[in-house]
Amino acid sequence: MKKLFLLLLLVVSSSLTFKAQAQVSVNINIGAQPAWGPTGYDYVDYYYLPDIESYYYVPKKQFIYMGAGGWVFTTSLPPRYRGYDLYNGYKVVINSRQPYRYFETHKVKYAKFKGNHGQSAIGKSKGQKYSPAKGNAKVYKGDKGKPSPHFNKGNGNGKGHGNGKGKH
Repeated sequence: MKKLFLLLLLVVSSSLTFKAQAQVSVNINIGAQPAWGPTGYDYVDYYYLPDIESYYYVPKKQFIYMGAGGWVFTTSLPPRYRGYDLYNGYKVVINSRQPYRYFETHKVKYAKFKGNHGQSAIGKSKGQKYSPAKGNAKVYKGDKGKPSPHFNKGNGNGKGHGNGKGKH
């Protein structure tokens, strides 16, 4: 009887330990998202920008676009996108690793969003939820390393530091 009681105690004890270890994880990175990002998302890894067929990696604040030698990872857009308005262009949220590996699929799947300007940007939102992200427009640097309030116009120098092999 004593052995049965100890066995039952051991089973119940291990069961409680297992239940105590089960946790729910909630990721939130609103404060890391750029002011030009779309509202409605508590967590974002990447944005796909269909108009310019490029990506933006939120954690490292990097644009990822196809250059002559492969994928380029940089904090600014190249001169060819100088007129692109990040606040008004459509952004597709992608929460997966290295989505640029599936560029050909994304290019076709999200082509219908080219020219779509119906998204609401965080920087233009009146919601308190996005207050931490609203100041993020000031952290980007334009030419010569000066803060640029017109970052959304794509005034970057286009000098990337990617190796074209999908590494970042």
